[in-house]
This record gives sequence, C-alpha cells and structure tokens, in this order.
Amino acid sequence: MRVWIDLTNSPHVLALRPVIELLRARGVEVEVTARDYAQTLELCARHGIANTPIGRHRGGRLAAKAGGLVSRSAALVRWARGRPRFDLALGHGSNDVTVAAALLRVRATTTFDYEWATVQHTVNCRLARAVVVPDAIPPERLYRYGARGKLHRYPGLKEEYYLADFEPDPAVLDELGVDRSRPLVVVRTPPDVSLYHRFPNALFASVLDRLRQGDAQAVVLPRTAAQRSELQRAGGFVVPDRVLDAQSLVAFADLVVSAGGTMNREAVALGTPAWTTFEGRVGAVDELLLAKGRLRRLTSPADLDGVRAGAERLPRVRRDPADLLPLLLAPVRDQARGALQAEDPPPRRPVDA
Repeated sequence: MRVWIDLTNSPHVLALRPVIELLRARGVEVEVTARDYAQTLELCARHGIANTPIGRHRGGRLAAKAGGLVSRSAALVRWARGRPRFDLALGHGSNDVTVAAALLRVRATTTFDYEWATVQHTVNCRLARAVVVPDAIPPERLYRYGARGKLHRYPGLKEEYYLADFEPDPAVLDELGVDRSRPLVVVRTPPDVSLYHRFPNALFASVLDRLRQGDAQAVVLPRTAAQRSELQRAGGFVVPDRVLDAQSLVAFADLVVSAGGTMNREAVALGTPAWTTFEGRVGAVDELLLAKGRLRRLTSPADLDGVRAGAERLPRVRRDPADLLPLLLAPVRDQARGALQAEDPPPRRPVDA
C-alpha cells in the first residue's frame, strides 16, 4: 500500500511524524511532500523526514490564498502523476493535497483540531473520504462543511499522541544560555505575517512589552523571518535564529504564552502552565481546556507578574499514536488490514524533538 502525506505548516511535521514512522514500520510505502512555509522544511530535516518540497506560502489575503491553492495543487498533481499510484492521500488541514487527490481520483483523509477555518474545511470535508478530529468538537459544527457520515473522532489532544514518546532534553537551555535560577517564559507569536509593531493582536504586543521590562527570561519563537528580524531589533528577548528543540523548551518552561494553538496544547500535554492570547473564535478543544483549567486566558499583561521559577505543574498525558491509524486509514481499511494488525516496534524517542 502507498500513502502520500503532505505537510504545509510547521505543526503538521510534529503531528504526522509518528504516523509516518508507524506506517513505514508496518510495511507501508510513504512519500512526503512539503510546502516551504514557516519552519516546515527545517523541521522535516531535523526529524529526518525525507520530502519533496513543492510550493510556498503566497500570503494572507484571500486572493493570494486562492492563487496558492490552485498553483500548488496543480504542482502536486504533476508530481504525483510521475510516481506509482497512491492508495491514500493524507494531510493535516492541507487543501492542496485534498484537491490534488480528488483530481487524481485518490482517496483522501483530512485531519484538524480547530473547527472554525471555514474555507479550509469546506474544501477538505467535501472532498475527503474521512475527516479525523478530536471528540471535543461537536459533530454538528462540522456538518455544514460536508463532514456528515465521514467523521472519525479520537479522545484527547493530538499533542498527547505525537509527544507520547518524547522526553525533554535540557541541552536546549544551555544552547540558549538560559539562567535556570530565573523564571522562564516561552512565547509563540500569532499565526500571521505582520511585523512586531503591527501585530493585529494588541494584547500580544502589550505582553511583549511587559516581558521586556520584567524579571523573567522570555524566549520568543517567531513564525516567519520578518517576525524574527523585528523581534531581534526590538531587543530584550531571546530570539532563536534557527529551529530548535521547542518541545523540550516548553517542557522546562515555567509558563507558555501563545496567540496560536499548537504550542499551548503542547504545554498542556507536557504539564506546563499555559496562557492563551488568541483573539479569534475559540474552538471546542480550547473551550474544553479552559473549562477544565488546563489552559488559562490571559486578559492583561499584569497576569504575567506572578510567574516564578519552579511553578506547579499539571500531570503529563500520553496517548498511543497507533490508536489513530484505523481512523486515518479508514478510506482504505481493506487494503490496510495488514498494517492495522501489525505489531509496533518498541517506542523510541525522536532523534530530535
């Protein structure tokens, strides 16, 4: 059996790494394509995921996104036609691979954990044969996208699955020159391409100002080169100039603050206190985490004043990523029977997490 996996953003590399490893361990041929955006290609290299780079991010405007979808989907079709036929295409919210698979008449699975990306899900849920989501998302929220009859739901957070074999490495603290006696705050910038002084998230900008003036060490992880340059010019933060072991950094942090979702949920899975500055429509996964107190909403920069080294942590949660395979392979269940019944090798820690 042949499976095609497409990676379009940095978190997708982390989420699908164990899936790629498990499939290959069970004798499935897996080929990976990747988009040149954020740290996607760097993370593929760091995790040893061989891939074919195809396309790049075209910008945040709707017209640019539409143009990018058309051009990259066409490029994926051309690439796939030069390969032996695939049985299944899989992406984490990748419109490109779902459209390309439909044009090639290849069955597809889409997976995601935030339900309010309306345009993305309208395309993916209608074209894919299986829609794999956390069970925290009420099914009726997805029916309008065309997901009725296609839903395959899993318990918990996707981060609890892909971090199951992860053990933090303190080397990242030495790499960044972190003083372990001082509070450590890890910050992830918003998922946009604006520069520091023009972040549309006003709360996030004020959080950065507060951290610059406070006693805690702030490591800020930008999403784009433009964000990195602006933050470095602003000063007052540790801003890595390359991809690093971010999950270990999160594990050793006293607090994580993110305007996006993945890093906050990684913190939750690893037991690190996490605060969100997200100003968009909150998804069901974060609604549940907020209700249970596993995630907190940061409403004022003053909320950061109480951070201290050695803060109390939550219990860590691990889930077996092999449990996701029957859901992801649902469109080709008969062909995948051997892979689904195979025993997995002993779990191992990734070469670099």
